[in-house]
Amino acid sequence: MEQLPTSPGERPEETDASPQRAYTATATINEQGIVTEWSEGATRLLGYVSSEVVGMPADRLLADAAGYAAQPIAPGQERWSGTLALRHRDGRRLEPGLLAHRWTSSGGTAKWFVVSAVPGGPAAAPAGEPPKELGEWAFAQSPCFLAVFDAELRLVRANDGMERTLSLTETEMRGLRLPEIAPDPVTDETERRMRLVLETGEPQHVDAFVRPTAAGSEHGWAASLSPLRDPDGRVRAVCLVAHDRAAGTGEGVREHMHLPGDVAARIGTTLDSARTAQELVDVAVPRLADFAVVDLLEPLPRGDEPARAPGAGPVTVSRTAVRSVLEGGPESRVAVGETTLYPPLSPPAECLAAGRGSVYGAGDPAVARWAEQDAGAAWIGEYGTHSMMVVPMRAGDTALGVALFGRQLHREPFQPEDLWLAEELAQRAAAGIHGAGRHPREHTTTMTLQRSLLPHTLPEQAALEIASRYLPAGTEAGVGGDWFDVIPLSGARVALVVGDVVGHGMRAAATMGRLRTAVRTLADVDLPPDELLTHLDDLIIHLSADEGEQDPGGEAAGGIGTTCLYVVYDPVTRRCTLARAGHPPPAVVSPEGSVYLIDVPAGPPLGLGGLPFETAEAELPEGSILALYTDGLLQARDRDIDDALDSMLAALYRPASTLDTLCDRVLTALLAHPPDDDVALLVARTRALHADQVVVWDLSPDPSVVGQARRYTTDQLTAWGLEEASFVTELLVSELVTNAIRYGQPPIQLRLIHQNSTLICEVSDSSSTAPHMRRARTFDEGGRGLLLVAQLAQRWGTRPAPIGKTIWAEQSLVGF
Repeated sequence: MEQLPTSPGERPEETDASPQRAYTATATINEQGIVTEWSEGATRLLGYVSSEVVGMPADRLLADAAGYAAQPIAPGQERWSGTLALRHRDGRRLEPGLLAHRWTSSGGTAKWFVVSAVPGGPAAAPAGEPPKELGEWAFAQSPCFLAVFDAELRLVRANDGMERTLSLTETEMRGLRLPEIAPDPVTDETERRMRLVLETGEPQHVDAFVRPTAAGSEHGWAASLSPLRDPDGRVRAVCLVAHDRAAGTGEGVREHMHLPGDVAARIGTTLDSARTAQELVDVAVPRLADFAVVDLLEPLPRGDEPARAPGAGPVTVSRTAVRSVLEGGPESRVAVGETTLYPPLSPPAECLAAGRGSVYGAGDPAVARWAEQDAGAAWIGEYGTHSMMVVPMRAGDTALGVALFGRQLHREPFQPEDLWLAEELAQRAAAGIHGAGRHPREHTTTMTLQRSLLPHTLPEQAALEIASRYLPAGTEAGVGGDWFDVIPLSGARVALVVGDVVGHGMRAAATMGRLRTAVRTLADVDLPPDELLTHLDDLIIHLSADEGEQDPGGEAAGGIGTTCLYVVYDPVTRRCTLARAGHPPPAVVSPEGSVYLIDVPAGPPLGLGGLPFETAEAELPEGSILALYTDGLLQARDRDIDDALDSMLAALYRPASTLDTLCDRVLTALLAHPPDDDVALLVARTRALHADQVVVWDLSPDPSVVGQARRYTTDQLTAWGLEEASFVTELLVSELVTNAIRYGQPPIQLRLIHQNSTLICEVSDSSSTAPHMRRARTFDEGGRGLLLVAQLAQRWGTRPAPIGKTIWAEQSLVGF
């Protein structure tokens, strides 16, 4: 099944092929009018498969060009809805209703995301007229802006208030899911909560800063999600009730002024002060403000210093974090890391002295006075800032700095409830920053060591598309010893490894570095996964014995109890071989959409000794997604491990255009709070080497076959268009084949692999004796073959097999 992002937040579409159910057809069109993405639903609607449509002009799908010309889109228009006449692959004319959103990525690339709700058969009513009684239940129980979503989370009813707010009629929205009606990251969380309502029958509450399309309107909503039950008590639908925050003030509004848990949890994920400050502004912009700045006191109070509060000024601060929706916005005046001075009686200085936040307008006398005193405040007028909040960063009685929030871009001024929310966010960030100061030296040293040991960049290889995430523990225990690695092997294969050292702090990080180095060394000699873990087990036993003598009470001496998962993927056979030592098994998402855990014998944790490890094999079709992770991902404080595992599999199941998006989705789904343990996540999408990239010849053990092997090689390189590589490759093949005939045993096999910019020559025989390169004496007639191979090849080596061995040599084709 093709994986297609159904919105900027990556929404899955309904792909059930049952004719009794409604479904959504989606496509993406770039600014040049070229189709770039095409879903299964679009194939069902128009009959064209993705390969027939992607890359061609979208207007070729129209029944007539005049229909296209009659639907003008004004410059700057962000959304369009209406009906277009389209031509089915079999020639039929269809006129579906369409809704198109223009979306611009952070890199500035714009595209149109087009959706169409296709009604099902008589047994389903997602896109048709809803049952009369369903509407009566919803509107009888709901007093505010409201909408009703059926059991498939497709809209079936919306009242007048919701229509005005979203600038869409009920007819235009009916049959679509919320993320398809209003693409925005927050709608993903809202839909997840709606699904919980269906499953549990319990109401849910969500808060979001949404951006209604009505001009001049920019309100934050607090939404309640309630189950709608039939007379028998069964949950049949979900009622969304949205309360406009701007419609009231006071404690009743404040009760709903909190961000979704997964958003608030993004603040304070580490004990790094600068990162925590940046997390604060990233959450605030653009949800709450158009720009946000965090300035921390210079010097920043240490965690063990007595509480102090600055006077009325002047105040010296260090610019720690910034974010703005405008390029070259207010934050560009002072770069991150630079020191600045707030004059006496300026809003930031008074905020720090009073210990409370305030809201200012552009014409406020305090702001005007600040601009006169400080040339650095001139940005307030230059950038059209009409509303500003200044909020203290405080941890208890200790002042740490100040956060500034501003609004431009025709948004409404900040309200009292906005200030309350800003203070909540600043307090959360200040708690994390203050905590980091309690033990900065040891934590910083451990973090530095750990970062130096983890891979900074993943190695280039063509067998797998890979993305990774690493989150250190957010508790005072400090970072742990989780690690991951990607190791290119011979024969175009790739090894993936994920491990978890018991404990936290410096010792765990150091042990992790030892084990990661050992794994790379053992992988370089091409040991099978079970043998590699056996050698690693022996290493930990020796390390623990040495460390136990020096520190008998040390935590997890030498790494006893470490878990590890080692996977080797071969793009030629499309099979992976894997073994694990007490580690969670990997998850797989097949191209057809099924999600499962690979059945791998568990094996004991490393360092126990005396117990065997077993290898398992699994075939992975091209395009399969393989997910390796550490147990910190599943050990959320608010759910058991089975629920966490189900949530992880559900997040992996949903289609995503990139693996980075998939990684972020998994973390968001499982981590509502800073993790109590390190989290490592490694996600890979398999690629395959096809028959035109691999060729194999069986050779007889006769010296005369060497010339024939050279001819085979030359002919194949000509077919691949690599004639310029023939001379070096012929020499390599000649030496390797000659060596196998002289010193090996039949059968003998020659294999060439052409993978992107790499050419691999392999010669296999049934002898297990490994060759050794030696220096030939002046009058020796032989002994120079492997020395020549080493000089001609970029890298070479020997790979053991269950029967015999393979000698391989790899060349780079860059420059040919």
